[in-house]
Amino acid sequence: MSGAKDEQSSIWNFTLGTRYIDDVLDRAKWRNTVMWHPHHRITLGVEYNPLADDVHPLANVTLLEEKGNLPAVILGTSSDRIGTPDGQAYYVTVSKDLEKWTGLPVAPYAGVSYGTWDDEAVAIGGLNVRLTKNLSAMTLFDGHKVHPTVSWTQDNWTLGFMLAFGDKPGLFFNYRF
Repeated sequence: MSGAKDEQSSIWNFTLGTRYIDDVLDRAKWRNTVMWHPHHRITLGVEYNPLADDVHPLANVTLLEEKGNLPAVILGTSSDRIGTPDGQAYYVTVSKDLEKWTGLPVAPYAGVSYGTWDDEAVAIGGLNVRLTKNLSAMTLFDGHKVHPTVSWTQDNWTLGFMLAFGDKPGLFFNYRF
């Protein structure tokens, strides 16, 4: 969730992603995304959940890049949280890499998300911890449930494992080109 400028954004313009989580609603079980990065502060895309024949727009705009003491501010939309059978979410988050201040490779984020399924705004947040150059762990709180993840990034691909709701195993893969 960091809003720091992606130095590769002028080279890599698209990201394909897929995620599979066992034992969840069809809409969330198998998620596929295509995202376009026309600018390092803008991401536009589409999410397709084939088991539910469900399509949602994806968008992120970095309103303020992380710089010096200032956090990043990101505005976005995606499908509603994992536990909902339908709906769109609209969110704003603030994130900051704290390694310079704490000496620890951590980057928390916090924000508010409005989900159309529940017709409610909830507090969201998480913490990313860089374990090595390529390995990171992240805990995501979607306003209702916690979803821990661990991911390995190498060049332009990422492979990860997650526990949706803290106990439903899932895998995800992203390829950026």
